[in-house]
Amino acid sequence: MGTKGWHRRGYLPHYDGYELSQHVVLRLHDAVPPGAQDGDDVLDRHFGSTLLRVEGCACIVAEALLHMDAERYFLQAWCIMPNHVHVLLATTKTHELGGVVRSWKAYSAARINKLLGRRGAVWARDYFDRYIRDEKHFETTKRYIEMNPVAAGLCDRPEDWRFGSVGWK
Repeated sequence: MGTKGWHRRGYLPHYDGYELSQHVVLRLHDAVPPGAQDGDDVLDRHFGSTLLRVEGCACIVAEALLHMDAERYFLQAWCIMPNHVHVLLATTKTHELGGVVRSWKAYSAARINKLLGRRGAVWARDYFDRYIRDEKHFETTKRYIEMNPVAAGLCDRPEDWRFGSVGWK
């Protein structure tokens, strides 16, 4: 399949490559209030519908992330927050990041809407991604993802957060 390298889909630039680690952030469609700047400080205030607070919804997203692990990509860390998701992963040679993210979003949106008996958008149209430059950047990003529920005041220790790679059982 190869690599697209740098490209745009919407307003954010993306890098699609393989066998390199990337930090991806997906957010719910209403996670950022109108007029607010998108960013983790806004996301960690849990604006919007916070559908991922519902245990069944968070489980659907976790299952989507884990489903093709070690086939299409390699999960390195992940965390499901009330209105957004952090994932650190490396894609394989046969699956580009954009396709992986599209499959997570399509599968989980359909299942979440069915679970909640609703219709409409679940995820924001675009997503954020940043490729990992070196080992220090990898470790910093992994720790950030694992500590995100603690920093957001949702738990005291990362292993206490059920919907992340540290606390998932």
